[in-house]
Amino acid sequence: MELAFVGAELVDAGTRRTGWRLAIAGSRILAVDHERSRAGAAVDLSGFLVVPGFIDLHTHGGGGVALHTTEPDEIWAYARWVTRTGTTAFLVNVVGVPEGLPERQLVAAVQAVTAHDQGALPLGIYLEGPFLNPSRRGAHHPSWLRLPDRALAERLLSLAGGHLRVVTLAPELPGALDVLDRLVAAGVTVALGHTDATYEVARQAFARGARLLTHCFNAMPPLLHRAPGPLGALVECPEACGELVADGHHVLPPVMRVLTRALGPERTVVVTDAQPGAGLPTGTTFAFAGLAARVDGDLARLADGTIAGSLLTMDRALRNLVELVEVPVEQAVRMLSEAPARALGLTHRKGRLAPGYDADLVVLDPSLRVHGTVCRGRVAYASPAFAERLVAAGVPLERDVGEPANAPGSTP
Repeated sequence: MELAFVGAELVDAGTRRTGWRLAIAGSRILAVDHERSRAGAAVDLSGFLVVPGFIDLHTHGGGGVALHTTEPDEIWAYARWVTRTGTTAFLVNVVGVPEGLPERQLVAAVQAVTAHDQGALPLGIYLEGPFLNPSRRGAHHPSWLRLPDRALAERLLSLAGGHLRVVTLAPELPGALDVLDRLVAAGVTVALGHTDATYEVARQAFARGARLLTHCFNAMPPLLHRAPGPLGALVECPEACGELVADGHHVLPPVMRVLTRALGPERTVVVTDAQPGAGLPTGTTFAFAGLAARVDGDLARLADGTIAGSLLTMDRALRNLVELVEVPVEQAVRMLSEAPARALGLTHRKGRLAPGYDADLVVLDPSLRVHGTVCRGRVAYASPAFAERLVAAGVPLERDVGEPANAPGSTP
């Protein structure tokens, strides 16, 4: 079916356009032009913004659902839930397990990726570990960690079956650079993180092909005037991107401002690093890879008080960038769509509102709250206001695309 959206303000690639038609056919964007719809339904979105779908590279779950799991059904449930936050694609984050490798979790992730049907698209696997520095492990339990080893890397690649997209490692550990070389050769994006690397070591790792820095400022040495550390090396590597957990807690707004200005919208990859507790009430308990955690206001914490990821959603991250960091909407949108697509080498089909690209769209009101999410041409989430526009245009709605009044995970 061909479907056109008219009347909305299109925000894409750092620009705003009004009076344009966005037409989709099947799973792709057919046209973005000045013409009125000539075929199919035309949905009047006057008063709304349409932006490219958000891509969350680094998330552990949300809505009570964990991505580090042995059950593909849990990952599919997350894919359906997360569309209400504007996310149209994500990576399945797998962490460590005690005294071994997360083999069952990787198998489940592969099954979820290859048999996905509805909601946000799992683009592959993000393996955060096990080659992390114990001194910068954060919420990762010591029993999950391993020294870098080529044989272990080969096993992980085999288990992932070609779906391993990102691996976080600490480049200063013995054998880490050899593992880095193998992962890069396999087409995996290597991220530096949970690391005590010096500027010199991090710069060497970027020179050998690392292209991402995991949750900048967190679980790494600080940026100092005589010890620039991994952050200084990142700024100097134009091919690399940096993750930013834009909740205003992991990195305070003034420092978020410094990072976004240093990297620009092309290299700042906004992530949630969200836990299964995202969207749940304060005091709710949940499990992070077997560890007990709880919702503590805007943060997720382990029993000992350690911050264990965030409770952020991508739509809230967008508003934080605009409201707390004073990033223009046009640039903030790029950090949630085009920049993550660039980090994954998917700029040919993701992160833009352009003909031939995947029809991944988010409909926002002027306060930047999500009213609709379209995943590869299918309406995956619709607020009552967006649903009303669709019905008025004669567009049939699939079951379960709306939001009940008491739905968990809504983001005020």
